[in-house]
Amino acid sequence: VPVGLESYAVKHLNKGKVYISKSSQQSVVNAYSSQFQADFSQFIKSRSQELVPGGRMVLSFLGRKSIDPTTEDGCYQWELLAEALMSLVKEGLIEEDKVASFNAPYYAPCAEELKVEILKEGSFIIDRLEAFEVDWDGGAVADTHNEQGKMMVGERVAKTIRAVVESMLESHFRLGQDTMDVLFIKFAEIVGNHLSKTRTKYINFVISLVRKASHINLEAQPMDVFLF
Repeated sequence: VPVGLESYAVKHLNKGKVYISKSSQQSVVNAYSSQFQADFSQFIKSRSQELVPGGRMVLSFLGRKSIDPTTEDGCYQWELLAEALMSLVKEGLIEEDKVASFNAPYYAPCAEELKVEILKEGSFIIDRLEAFEVDWDGGAVADTHNEQGKMMVGERVAKTIRAVVESMLESHFRLGQDTMDVLFIKFAEIVGNHLSKTRTKYINFVISLVRKASHINLEAQPMDVFLF
């Protein structure tokens, strides 16, 4: 979690949200960006110590196309999860302060941010970087214009997100199983309604890095970014 946004912080800067959003203060965006820079640089440095010169490392993770961290392809799933959490606040199942103090330990970088941090750290050549668009629902075939189809697609996405975030939600909110189930039922409904109006996609980066020898000038190495 970014410095200044921890659950124990005296002042909660991102109330009603659990990640960067269009309505987030610039200080929240900056905190997430700075935390990514520090963490990714340390990750690259640690991996460089495990590889011989010429060794290759391939990474795959979610990102975003735009340099703007608040664009939907980088953060909208968290926006909808925050909406589901706030609906439980209205029902008295979760304390509003608990939502205000929760910020997801996550960041979706753009290609330029990746390039900058890799060049800055200096241990790797960027051999290739590709970006793939992946439907939120994994290409499920369902008619999202009727209630059954919307629920089917929403549940599919909700199960995927739940597998990733349930443990961190449980740790922070201390929800019982019944309340957790209610949360993701609501989340599925919200996602289903959203996908009935638009086909939202994840951006998935695959990046191939080569451990450089000390005499190689990393600044001179080309980087191609391909979007499929």
